[in-house]
Amino acid sequence: MPHAEFVLSGDLILADRILPAGAVLVRDGRIADLGPRAEMLAGLPPGVEQSAFDGFISPGFVDLHVHGGRGADFMDGNEDAFATVLRAHALHGTTSLLPTSTAARHEQILAMLDLCRQFKLRRDARGARVLGAHFYGPYFRAEARGCHPASPIRAPEPCEYEQYLEFADAIATASIAPELPGAEPFARDCAERGIRLNAGHTHATFLQMAAAIDWGVRHVDHLYCAMSDKAKLRQQQPYPMQGGVLEATLYFDELTTEVIADGKHLSADLLLLAWKIKGPDRLALATDCNRALDLPEGSYIFGPEADGEPFISHDGVGKMPDGQALASSVRGMDHMVRTFASLTGRPLWEVVRMASLTPARIAGWDSELGSLEVGKRADFVALGRDLEVKATYIDGIKLSE
Repeated sequence: MPHAEFVLSGDLILADRILPAGAVLVRDGRIADLGPRAEMLAGLPPGVEQSAFDGFISPGFVDLHVHGGRGADFMDGNEDAFATVLRAHALHGTTSLLPTSTAARHEQILAMLDLCRQFKLRRDARGARVLGAHFYGPYFRAEARGCHPASPIRAPEPCEYEQYLEFADAIATASIAPELPGAEPFARDCAERGIRLNAGHTHATFLQMAAAIDWGVRHVDHLYCAMSDKAKLRQQQPYPMQGGVLEATLYFDELTTEVIADGKHLSADLLLLAWKIKGPDRLALATDCNRALDLPEGSYIFGPEADGEPFISHDGVGKMPDGQALASSVRGMDHMVRTFASLTGRPLWEVVRMASLTPARIAGWDSELGSLEVGKRADFVALGRDLEVKATYIDGIKLSE
């Protein structure tokens, strides 16, 4: 049984700095107090359990965009797959996440949304917390589908998506290619139900993105990936050159975005450009991780195991079978934090904020999660000096190995 009250000590990674030799007092799954370790321990009554780490105490990571891990995908459509993925990412420091769907058959998407509702209502104590689904596909631009199978890609139709929106209580975010016919009614219907809107897998123009902001779009999936820019759009309109999703994302302050910082999708210069323009409060780290997390290199399936899209895990990243394009990542959030910090030289507290408080705010959970603050849920990651995960705590409960 978890202890109702205990103290966790180490160097605390706060939202704006690192507090050396700090401590956090946990009471009934919440942060009751925090501060310098010496002061915290001096005021404790006898008998309170203490755990000390020679490293960092970080807020738990929050992943806005994650598909699978340890051989399972959220689209496999069963409870065991869900539990496997949630467990896998918790061991990489992710304490809350948005299970992310793929382009798939109608009934497969409905099954995934139903499981999101079930796991949101009754959290699996052995894995990460489900904040709600990231409805991701099938409403993509076909030419920007990436590793999603081609046959399920389609434009939104009310007769179909109204069935998806019956799960609005279990959907946190929904992605749409704004240029598709029917995109605006879908977006507005989502917004009316409290679902946050993303643009993703799209070849929209700058002006179409501006219109989408009016509909409620506030976030853009995996910056630089599966999106239009002036070079792509020039193939359709030689002159005058026009901006696309990339340029709009960097320009509009209303838009937040995310990067896959696995060291394979994006080079250091692209990460630094995103950081410089969007800043750590509008730029999140996301894994976009598939089922190959923690498994050997080889052939796997993206999306539903029965009829998803084949890919290979090779050289630390997912690739399409011909090796000519990437197919999501095979890494957890701890790897993203280490890689972004190493490639950019940004302070650790700032990088951790992009993996915790910023995505929590984007998902609408920053009052409960994402930072070490009194009153928030006791979600922690104990990190070694090498930033490897040593322990994960969710609601003050340490996950067993």
